[in-house]
Amino acid sequence: MPVTPPDTPWLRRFHAAEPGALRLFCFPHAGGNASYYHPFSARLAPRIEMLAVQYPGRQERFNEPCIESMTELADAATAELAGWAREPFALFGHSMGATLAFEVAARLRAGGAEATALFVSGRRAPSIPAPGSVHLATDEKLVADMKLLGGTDARMLDNPELLAAILPAVRSDYVATETYRYGGAPPLDCPVTAFIGDVDPRVDEAQAKAWAHHTTDRFRLRIFGGGHFFLVPHLDAIVEDITASLADDHALPIRT
Repeated sequence: MPVTPPDTPWLRRFHAAEPGALRLFCFPHAGGNASYYHPFSARLAPRIEMLAVQYPGRQERFNEPCIESMTELADAATAELAGWAREPFALFGHSMGATLAFEVAARLRAGGAEATALFVSGRRAPSIPAPGSVHLATDEKLVADMKLLGGTDARMLDNPELLAAILPAVRSDYVATETYRYGGAPPLDCPVTAFIGDVDPRVDEAQAKAWAHHTTDRFRLRIFGGGHFFLVPHLDAIVEDITASLADDHALPIRT
């Protein structure tokens, strides 16, 4: 259960953080939800306050209409997160969440709130188009693509009732992802770190390196063994990398 949840349906806090802790906004992948980041939160607390973003149309927001436009989703998320970005913050996103994290970071920057760092996972740079037509396909083909990428419990995909409940949100996220077009947001002024799997069918090394064009600061690329959801078996290493990176940039409170 969330600990003293924020007063917005867009954010969930799973673990308490110590005073002065840096905030890390985490954006889920297509079809994902805030609870996906519970293991991250457990490892980051209490030094980092992880706030997981909850998109409309899933879990406790199940009855809300999904948003099928990345631009509209970024606009709505930014409006809700702006008040929480008055203290030092960083952003992390996986797959669709990586693009959304970048778009939100760009909008927050335009409003005067510069992120400390951006961490992107399993996603090519925004400036490299990633068109697709899976969102127009049958439910069977959509599920087949989900199975190809992994990340979703196979028992859920094989259960007709559960599948019927999650497919609308999944399809809306595929629409947002596959119809997204980079709008030319200026480069960020914070470090950007990209994480990818070495056999991810959605992004290769060259496409990940293109994230370097979206920052005036440092860029790093970390490659792990695995496919699109490589971050699951490498969670500890990724959390360690994020924590060390933020500490090196003096974003974390100094312990004595």
